[in-house]
Amino acid sequence: MVRTFIRLTLSACLLVAAQLSTTAQTRMPQLKFSDRTLANGMRVLTVPDNSSPTVAIQVWYHVGSKDDPPNRSGFAHLFEHIMFKSTKNMKSEMMDRLTEDVGGFNNAFTNDDVTVYFEVVPANYLETLIWAEADRLSGLNVDDANFKSERDVVKEEFRQSVLAPPYGMAFYLLQAKSFAEHPYKRPTIGSIEDLDAASLKDVQEFHSTYYRPDNATLVVVGDFDPKQLDTWIDKYFGPIAKPSKPLPRVNVKEPPRKSEIRLTEYGKNDLPAVGFTYLTPKLSDPDTDALRVAEAILSTGESSRLYHSLVYTQQIAAEVLGDSGPLEDAGLFIVGAILSEGKKPEDAEKALIAEIKKLQDTPVPAAELDKAKNQLITNQLRERETSNGKALALGEAAVLLGDPARVNTDLARLEAVTAADVQRVMKKYFTDANRFVLYYLPEASKPKEGQ
Repeated sequence: MVRTFIRLTLSACLLVAAQLSTTAQTRMPQLKFSDRTLANGMRVLTVPDNSSPTVAIQVWYHVGSKDDPPNRSGFAHLFEHIMFKSTKNMKSEMMDRLTEDVGGFNNAFTNDDVTVYFEVVPANYLETLIWAEADRLSGLNVDDANFKSERDVVKEEFRQSVLAPPYGMAFYLLQAKSFAEHPYKRPTIGSIEDLDAASLKDVQEFHSTYYRPDNATLVVVGDFDPKQLDTWIDKYFGPIAKPSKPLPRVNVKEPPRKSEIRLTEYGKNDLPAVGFTYLTPKLSDPDTDALRVAEAILSTGESSRLYHSLVYTQQIAAEVLGDSGPLEDAGLFIVGAILSEGKKPEDAEKALIAEIKKLQDTPVPAAELDKAKNQLITNQLRERETSNGKALALGEAAVLLGDPARVNTDLARLEAVTAADVQRVMKKYFTDANRFVLYYLPEASKPKEGQ
């Protein structure tokens, strides 16, 4: 799993605050969407928007790495790749030709809960892409050649994103070791050992189980005629049959932690790193908004509390990080630091805990709270500037939150977060018993046997 942490300079943060002088004056543009379900169970969400002569097409499959079979991690990620191979009517990589060759683009992503495929093309190519998405849903070639070639690609991704970077394995371990029972403990990228052990039959069974119309949500946003679009959707997706076997769903609940868990691992890193995780509620929980604000206060940008304290003032760390990480079934809040040369992990651990305790003990000043909410709100508003961003927001609301109407209430929920809310969730979830601590130390510091 690759995590990207974006820094904002203090001047940039002040500029954002000036542009959005008060969150109460900000209003999220409302998406007027249509919602229908085909006879085969496929959900269709559409938003006409003629502000640009383009259209965004997304297909959300409600399958992610938490649905990978036991000892077969990486299957959901594997199909993110296989879906770009040959189908009944298309050659391998044909989606690139249908999008890039007409000035558009396509891509896909997999996470713990979903696999999403998306394209943005000139509006007059909409029918072609609706046909193409229906074709790879119903006619994908899950054969030995496609399976083995894409398995090698995924294995190489693991080497590049987990094994090669100095802290790649640290991020991998923070998720893998934070869950005791929930399949979220299987990171999305998978493992080389599990992929090597997989057979073509295993892969075909996974595909037939989850790649079906009643496990898919089609989202279309852009310049189109609604009646014409419905005709195309009915024509190409309507004939795809719904399988008779029921859809399996993960129903495992992660048990609460009873006491602090600690782990020390050694890697290729030159500087030590310290990471904490705390179990938090699922994405749809009301506390998620306050936790997002807490994340922004702690770790967003160089004016954040962790950066200012650990990097600027104490000079314990060269870098800090934070991620509230809400998922469909549970959340994992991560904070951490990559240490400066000559600093001890114990000192970084104490400094991280001290900043957490400050948020627990003292209400956030109004100006700092407004800045954090403005950062989050600005990101949401920027996302909604494109059809693809609108489609992503609508898909998340429908598939992961269970209610597409929430796409129009996110801003109000963030605006409503108070200093008391932040203090409350910090006290509720950031307890000693709910903490997992990882020390990721240089291999050279590993004690030799017998010492």
